Amino acid sequence: MHSAVQMFDPSTTIFHEYQIVGRPNPTATQPEPKIYKMVLFAKNPIHAKSRFWYFLSRQVKVKRTSGEVLSVSEIFEKSPLVVKNFGIVLRYDSRTGTTNLYKEYRDTTRVGAVQQLYSDLAGRYRARFRSVQIISVDEVANKDVRRANTKQFLNPKLKFPLPHRITSVPKALRRTYAQTRPGTYKH
Repeated sequence: MHSAVQMFDPSTTIFHEYQIVGRPNPTATQPEPKIYKMVLFAKNPIHAKSRFWYFLSRQVKVKRTSGEVLSVSEIFEKSPLVVKNFGIVLRYDSRTGTTNLYKEYRDTTRVGAVQQLYSDLAGRYRARFRSVQIISVDEVANKDVRRANTKQFLNPKLKFPLPHRITSVPKALRRTYAQTRPGTYKH
């Protein structure tokens, strides 16, 4: 028997959220180099490390060959059964140049909101994963929501129609042939 509330299964998500800590290799001139921490969304830890070095080399003069990763840990949502609003600030490279965007999504997890983002960008802007740089993913309170598409779901009395409902007939009363077609419209 299935329960009304389905449990959240993190294995069904395409992306995962990783925290990566790394630094340049210690040298004689700099025995204790500065440590850098980054939170990234990627499909697996190997891809996350690759993105870490990509972003770090753009911000600081350090490469993968002259640096080391200290730790890679996956971050999980604290309350994955509660629906929340997420505001995502990002930059993506289009055919004409770099564009900054702010998008809002409703989801139960940060990873779910990011998956919606990548799907949305691929559909609307033809933006690929490699050309998108997520700057921040923040939870947004209901009163601070900006986008109309997200605001329409904030009404506490929100109802969805249930068209074409088929009633289940007990097995003892089922029949192969019936005089009338089943009625699916309920008032």
